[in-house]
Amino acid sequence: MTSTVNQATRASSIAGVASNATRPAKGRAGGPGRLRPNNSMARRENRAGYAFLAPWLVGFFGLTLGPMAYSLYLSFTRYNIFSDPQWIGFDNYIRLFTQDSVYLQSVQVTAIYVFVGVPIKLMAALGIAMLLNYTTWATGFFRSSFYAPSLIGASVSVAIVWRAMFMTDGPVDSGLSFLGINIGGWVGNVALVLPMMILLAVWQFGAPMVIFLAGLKQVPRELYEAAEVDGAGPWRKFRSVTLPMLSPVIFFNLLLETINAFQVFASAFIISNGSGGPAGQTNFYTLYLYQRAFRDLQLGYASAMAWVLLIVVAIIAFILFRTQKKWVHYSGDDSK
Repeated sequence: MTSTVNQATRASSIAGVASNATRPAKGRAGGPGRLRPNNSMARRENRAGYAFLAPWLVGFFGLTLGPMAYSLYLSFTRYNIFSDPQWIGFDNYIRLFTQDSVYLQSVQVTAIYVFVGVPIKLMAALGIAMLLNYTTWATGFFRSSFYAPSLIGASVSVAIVWRAMFMTDGPVDSGLSFLGINIGGWVGNVALVLPMMILLAVWQFGAPMVIFLAGLKQVPRELYEAAEVDGAGPWRKFRSVTLPMLSPVIFFNLLLETINAFQVFASAFIISNGSGGPAGQTNFYTLYLYQRAFRDLQLGYASAMAWVLLIVVAIIAFILFRTQKKWVHYSGDDSK
């Protein structure tokens, strides 16, 4: 009997030791005593992160998302600042496409500016980038010189100088007259003022040029050497090696420049003195939107114009992203 009790006591002692050994000790790594400080530290870090994000969140909701939602509401109203908005449904949108001929002209002028100016600008940027890629002397100087117009191109001062250059008896008119080309000033010429605006946009090719140059630096030299072994000339190397390898960069520049071109405002406002003339040839979409909102105080109508522009740009971006699978080549992607 005694031996049985001793064996039972010994067994219970062994079980207690095993239980204590397997139970997480307070303060031991992985135990509850360690988890509480970790949870507290994680909460403090989260609070610090949200505190740093707070200014951006306030700006995003208060200065971006909130005004966008309110402008969407205003686009369905008649609003002139001095009276409360009056709900009119889709009347503003119907009026845009059926009753406002000036709006349709601004759409046409903007479309010509975008779909003509952007390709020419990208071709100029790519051409200069290829020249700089093969230039070893004073590359930094030329790169900075060509990039400088992009830094100041959208400024008011450049628009004023550009307007003065293309005025009647200005430097451009005088130079062309010296060559026997008498066409007068471009600013007041209905046929030439839009090409002048496109030329101003093309002159600001510095930003896409730098991106093209960075992409050219990443093209392996071995591909050009292999093309030369196969007997490829300069044009064949450009078409079969340079363009495919640069296609992601071309897509990036095309997307950004297209979006930026739809937003042209400052240069058109300065060159036309805010009127969009002559004959509406500089009345770009954003300039006409500005006139409707702040000259005519038709903020509901201008809000509808803004949302139409947003939808059109979003559709164009969607089309570019959908079609880029057919012509954009990414390194390491063998699916094409």
